[in-house]
Amino acid sequence: MNVELMWKKIKKSQLLLPVVAMILVMAINIIHDAATGVGAFSFFKITLQQTTGNGTILYGRIIDILNRGSEAALLALGMTLVVSASAGTDISVGSVMSLSASFCCMLLAGYGVSSTNELAVPLIVGLLAAILMGCVCGAFNGLLVARFNIQPMVATLILYSAARAIGLLLCNDLIVYVRNDSFGFFGSFMGPIPTPIIITAICIAILSLILKKTALGMYIQSVGINSRASRIAGLNSKMIIHLAYIVCGLFAGIAGIVASSRITSADSNNIGLYLEMDAILAVALGGNSLGGGKFSLAGSIIGAYTIQAITTTLYALGVSTNQAPVFKAIIVIIIVAIQAPPVKAFVRKRKLSKTSKGVA
Repeated sequence: MNVELMWKKIKKSQLLLPVVAMILVMAINIIHDAATGVGAFSFFKITLQQTTGNGTILYGRIIDILNRGSEAALLALGMTLVVSASAGTDISVGSVMSLSASFCCMLLAGYGVSSTNELAVPLIVGLLAAILMGCVCGAFNGLLVARFNIQPMVATLILYSAARAIGLLLCNDLIVYVRNDSFGFFGSFMGPIPTPIIITAICIAILSLILKKTALGMYIQSVGINSRASRIAGLNSKMIIHLAYIVCGLFAGIAGIVASSRITSADSNNIGLYLEMDAILAVALGGNSLGGGKFSLAGSIIGAYTIQAITTTLYALGVSTNQAPVFKAIIVIIIVAIQAPPVKAFVRKRKLSKTSKGVA
């Protein structure tokens, strides 16, 4: 009986979908590795390797997934709150990430400078500027959604189209290189561990603590379920939605710092490209309803790293970079279809039918 109750509880858990997806990706890797003769469990192998520039570092596919998936995980944090509060997605996060990176590198290098080894301003100024730029973009999106009641996808389409162009203007149509060790640190290593992993872990811990120790998470879910009822109950629905978009912009700014530091440059055309899709997919794969309401931050994080694992697996299977988004789009369609009300109603009807037959 206890096993049956436990199974029912597991089936109702929001983490079921992302965990199952992650297990499936791992299983595909195990089968592929075994078939190619590199060892069935090579996917899980982590070693210490000596390098000339970074000393001894952790090496392995799992480390690579955690490292390369950091930007998507950061974007997924903000996207989770936006989807929950406004029942809509912020499709501008990749472009805002690029704009924040461009603004940071432009300040650090100096306007009109395409490459430098010396910082034109203190590092902290560039980092705070990138975060501030992300927050400003988030505030703009939130203004359109919360105050002017524009559909989230339409509202965020503005910066989706314009942010990269603004970044190019800031960088004077150049790829700005900041070849400075202090700036490169944020995309490199802290001891044996990749710095992006540590930054992402800190952001996850801080946001989780805020949501756990304050009523913010409950307010966001309440507004997402029914904003009118929440307003009648005394909540400032517009302010909560606006705040969710600002937080989303904040994490896009941090992701921009990580991405530009990783390549020690600001490439406005390529930084954050298609990452908005990964962030949305991470939220959906995390068991969160795209219609707003209750959310699972842990599910979104698992979803983000599962997406990166899928990308890594596709490359290992010989799928090209240009073809990978097609497979991700198919996954989005499947997940959205599973969450669609008609599908849920059909499954519920089938269960009731089986129950009634069993009783009879």
